[in-house]
Amino acid sequence: MAPTLARRWPCGPAGAALAGLLALALAPGCSAVESLVPRLGAGPQPGQPGYVRGFLGGVAAEEPRAALVAREVLSAGGSATDAAVAAGLTLAVTLPSRAGLGGGGACLVFEPGRRGGGVEAVVFPAGGRTAALPPGTDRPAAVPMLARGLFALHTRGGRRPFEELLAEAERLARLGTPVSRALARDLAAVQGPLFADPGARAVFARPDGAPLAEGDRLVQPDLAATLTTLRISGVGDLYQGALARRLAEASARAGGGLTLPELREGVPQVLAAPQVRAGNDTVAFLPPEADGGRGAVAQAWQRGGGDPARILVGGPADGGGGLGASTALVTLDRDGGAVACAFSMNNLFGTGRVAQGTGILLAAAPNQGAVAPAPLAATLASNASLRAFRAAVAASGQQAAPLAAAATMARILQGAAPAEAITAAPEPARVVAIGCARYLPGRPESCAAASDPRGAGAAFGGAER
Repeated sequence: MAPTLARRWPCGPAGAALAGLLALALAPGCSAVESLVPRLGAGPQPGQPGYVRGFLGGVAAEEPRAALVAREVLSAGGSATDAAVAAGLTLAVTLPSRAGLGGGGACLVFEPGRRGGGVEAVVFPAGGRTAALPPGTDRPAAVPMLARGLFALHTRGGRRPFEELLAEAERLARLGTPVSRALARDLAAVQGPLFADPGARAVFARPDGAPLAEGDRLVQPDLAATLTTLRISGVGDLYQGALARRLAEASARAGGGLTLPELREGVPQVLAAPQVRAGNDTVAFLPPEADGGRGAVAQAWQRGGGDPARILVGGPADGGGGLGASTALVTLDRDGGAVACAFSMNNLFGTGRVAQGTGILLAAAPNQGAVAPAPLAATLASNASLRAFRAAVAASGQQAAPLAAAATMARILQGAAPAEAITAAPEPARVVAIGCARYLPGRPESCAAASDPRGAGAAFGGAER
């Protein structure tokens, strides 16, 4: 309506008079009318929350702030890919115990319009060390892959500029964010060894030496400066620029031993996702490259024949034990695009050491000592004939995560709502899920998102009014 009025209103004295009446002030000409019309008729613009009206899609994540950031991206007109990128970057600030610039992950991406309706896997696990470790490397760091991995994910369906998606994570790191229940639990569990590192203690401890508690403010100025560099100079600076040199030097001082050649060679992979038929749907899994060659979710599905009860039989009785070192999220946009991701530091808080001056918590290198590659668990179902989304599931919780992801997806495909389907996940697994019983595009009212009630995450979906 506003642009139409702007074209019809006259220029010259008549236009100026009308502008003066509307603005309650004298105006020199048509420029006053044109500047006033957007204020009267235009709402939020692309990139601003509230731009999308009606059905938004959905998001579920294991940390509430990351889930909220993803929802705001959907509300601003972003795709499911954009929402997952923004949430992943936010997790590096709000849940650095399990996701961070020093770590990595893997994602499944579904775009309804993609030829063949296939699902792609973007694989960027916290990288192993292939070269001899430099002298003084007493706690080997993984090659950091999150930034490059999320940039690669953005190329598979991003609509908003990557630097725009970085902005909220940068703001939260600089100005601070309340410590979530999820992060407070992780800090309480490992405060002793973590605080042996002065850099980690400076970030995660109160002035009296106690760990930050739920609701305390977490401020990370060095990490904010690094995110600013990524936004201005590009992600490549972390791998082959001035920031890469600073990280390599800081890593050496922290006993992580990262080298410039390793940083340059750390490149994510975009792969076809392994798929199986399940009735009218196709279920996609992360490829073996995502979790150290195991392809654990697909193995759990195949062992149980897609039956949730059989999938859970024969798994580790205690779910694999230990604290989970990963976290998960799922996103869905209004057009049926969807992403399911899992991220990890390969150990809770990675090496427990911060590369000083960068704010980057170094992830633990896999296959060094007792550190194994984290089981990254995600699966996504779609209907190739309809080119439509059906469900997305991701899970954390060590060896229990693949079982939980596979069993939850099987229950959703049998007709269970996501909130009901995740209740059977074995400890210590935590699951996030989105399902559309009548598919999307199709019937948005049949879509629902859920975050495991035993965890500390959040799920958002539905319509923007």
